[in-house]
Amino acid sequence: MNAHSAARFPRRTVHLDFHTGPDIPDVGRDFDPVTFARAFKEAHVDSVTLFAKCHHGHLYFGTDRPERHPGLDPDLDLLAEQVEALHSVGIRTPIYLSLQVDEYAAREHPEWITVDEKLKVTRWSATAFEAAWNILDMSSPYADYFADQLDEVLRRFAPVDGIFIDMCWNQPSASRWAIDGMRREGLDPTDEDHRNRYADLVAKRYMARYSAMVEKTLPADAVQGVWFNSRPKTGLSEERQFIRHVEIEGLPTGGWGYAFLPYVARFVRPLGLPVLSHTGRFHESWGDNAGLKPLAALRYETSQMLSHGLTGGVGDVLHPRGVPSRAVYELIGSAYGHIAACEPFLEGAQVVSEIAVVVDPGLGDNPGASNIGAVRALQQLRAQFEIVPPTADLSGYRAVVVPESTPVDDALAERLGAYRQAGGALLLVGPALLKNGTEPALPDLPVEGLAPAPAGETFLACEGVPGAPEDFPVINWGSRLTARALPGAEVLARVVAPYFPRSWDRFCGHQYTPPAGPTDEVAVVVGGGVAAVTVSLLEAFHEHGLETYRQLLGAALDRLLPDPLVRAGGPVHLETTVARTATSTVVHLISFLPSRETPQLDLVHDAFPLVDVPVAIRLSAAPRSVRLQPVGQELAWEHDGEYVHVRVTTAEGHAMVVVEHD
Repeated sequence: MNAHSAARFPRRTVHLDFHTGPDIPDVGRDFDPVTFARAFKEAHVDSVTLFAKCHHGHLYFGTDRPERHPGLDPDLDLLAEQVEALHSVGIRTPIYLSLQVDEYAAREHPEWITVDEKLKVTRWSATAFEAAWNILDMSSPYADYFADQLDEVLRRFAPVDGIFIDMCWNQPSASRWAIDGMRREGLDPTDEDHRNRYADLVAKRYMARYSAMVEKTLPADAVQGVWFNSRPKTGLSEERQFIRHVEIEGLPTGGWGYAFLPYVARFVRPLGLPVLSHTGRFHESWGDNAGLKPLAALRYETSQMLSHGLTGGVGDVLHPRGVPSRAVYELIGSAYGHIAACEPFLEGAQVVSEIAVVVDPGLGDNPGASNIGAVRALQQLRAQFEIVPPTADLSGYRAVVVPESTPVDDALAERLGAYRQAGGALLLVGPALLKNGTEPALPDLPVEGLAPAPAGETFLACEGVPGAPEDFPVINWGSRLTARALPGAEVLARVVAPYFPRSWDRFCGHQYTPPAGPTDEVAVVVGGGVAAVTVSLLEAFHEHGLETYRQLLGAALDRLLPDPLVRAGGPVHLETTVARTATSTVVHLISFLPSRETPQLDLVHDAFPLVDVPVAIRLSAAPRSVRLQPVGQELAWEHDGEYVHVRVTTAEGHAMVVVEHD
């Protein structure tokens, strides 16, 4: 059976970059279909995204169009031979086309290049004399030019396994094409906001157009359609009409960082679409052709994808002559061999979450300090959580967290109130305690007298917080609200004032005036199923990493959710996620520790061993068996009527506790 007829979403993929400039003379010269296919098959790869068109604007298939790469032998239909070679060994072949970055079109039609309000062309550089890409204007005839290229690919390779269209961000422009288009829409071209709105409208229209072209050619059992890369994932609720699946581009060393995937994965999972995630084999980012990352890093990144219920993708750059690098596919194969061994234990599995973190979709894929602080703190607390927009259905979650960067308007306040009335627990942080910034978000908060506090340093004195000493007030970084606890509410932290405000003409010590004594103001209070945090706790945890902030959040959640799905000891960096199949509960344990080794890079060189780490999984009945997978090790277990308790030792960096039950 050819790969294109197999209706299964790919699990271990390679995104095979092939951006090849016109001055390269011997494109595909050494391509051999058997060698090419063997490299991917032996590396446990089941799908390879191949290039029809690159950023240079050149085509790599048999075509009469002048954009065909000049260094490609006239008798070599490179893309067709790549597709045939991979299909012959059961590997899928989605096809890549670059959209807004197209050097050939920019050179032949400079009038199609995007220009800003000063009529300066848009390029990825400060001057004309740097190697950089031009950006094409999608309101110009370039949109039709690209449609013709896409149409030829769809006719030539039907039925395709999928189409990957790259560089699809909203691109404002002041070109004559864009100005005419804005006027037709009743928009003001001189208004920056209107130019941005028009750019979004243009993007939605070309996505609708190109998606319809692709959909008409797909077989009935297709699992992939078209993916428009570089779109913010927070807009998927509006744009899912154009797609069948989601792809997450996020190279940790390429500017995204190791906190990006855990955030975005939790945001896209509730959409219910298949999700493929991309990292890269590169030491740094895309285009770092001559750098390989350590195996431990790739093992961490692909295991993290698996643990979040995503399928894996690794980016590579194929040498212009068309021969995959042995070193690259030994690296990828080593990581994917582990993933392939884990997959049988996750067949039909669904990730389980019991906490929803409500975020502002307007932040896009750049979640901001408070949301990244929430992700890091909750991961370290072993919480099982999703990231959701304010419009999400909250009824399936046992607790809801609203960070300080999420505006609470009338609609969200009403939804939170209904959720609370139905028995759900709430944790509101900082400004989220106020509806529209002026009045309490809920009528039954455990505090009163909420109002913005004057700027200036204060301190937090903890009460009954495990691990946090009660006789050592810690600094409160960031803004806060004033509030007093209602009778009967449990206070976990009080506000302590300094002797006097620090200023240029009155100060003490290096950083802040010492704490004087407690006030009647509170910082963290729990009561009636609601936790009120009046300080910017999550933002401060992201910016400063003070352990006490995480301990305070953990203490509040313990009051709201005293019986979490999983508890685990071990090092603070240990990541846990839980998935369920029809007959098992699977707990992923991921233990790798990135370290900042260059001014810009967090690097991973080794797995961090887990030694006799206690893990408890909530399960009402005793299990049939508990094993550590994929090694198949039987684990001794105890069941106390509520939790299954095991202890885990592993040096592998990623392992799964698989609890078989009825």
